[in-house]
Amino acid sequence: MSMLKQRQQVLLVEEIDENFKLETKLKSALLSIDRAKFVPDNFTHLAYSLDALPIAANQWISSPLTVAKMTQYLDIKKVDSILEIGCGSGYQAAVLSKLCRRVFTIERISELLKSANGTFKSLELDNIYTKLDDGQNGWSAYAPYDRIIFSATAKSIPNRLFDQLAEGGILIAPIEQLENYHIITRYYKKNGVITSESIEQANFVPVLDGVQRS
Repeated sequence: MSMLKQRQQVLLVEEIDENFKLETKLKSALLSIDRAKFVPDNFTHLAYSLDALPIAANQWISSPLTVAKMTQYLDIKKVDSILEIGCGSGYQAAVLSKLCRRVFTIERISELLKSANGTFKSLELDNIYTKLDDGQNGWSAYAPYDRIIFSATAKSIPNRLFDQLAEGGILIAPIEQLENYHIITRYYKKNGVITSESIEQANFVPVLDGVQRS
């Protein structure tokens, strides 16, 4: 990364920290991942802003402030494995990869997954495992997961995903309460029982069914 980009990266993380107080490990993770690598070339001049930006297949890369919030809400301490539903550009997974041993991320759009895999390889992020599938199925082969994160809005959480959440685990997702009204919701699994709490309003692209191959 050039000196200019390094400075822009530092300023971006400082701006996030001013809006939302970051834990030390998350701050380091954000500093270590260059957001510009996950943004289309024609938007790289906006990569170090707090804006959500369009990517391929009519999808969006979330604001880095949103990524920071979702990550911190996961409460990643002594976490081995995380499952992400909705890989998108791969930026969220890349940040998570700096905070746990293994990240498993599912994407339904093959074009996006191919691009994300290329970025992971170029950045030598070799603890991220990807799968082309409908994320609502989860990834049972490597369950249970200490944490599960949705990077898209769901109307509800399929029970199969709660089944894949480890005892004592946390699942976080933006849940559609009303049209265009999404609430980041944190679910806990304790003694096999799921409880939840609402955290804050947000805006995400929706979870969609099936797989889209290019």
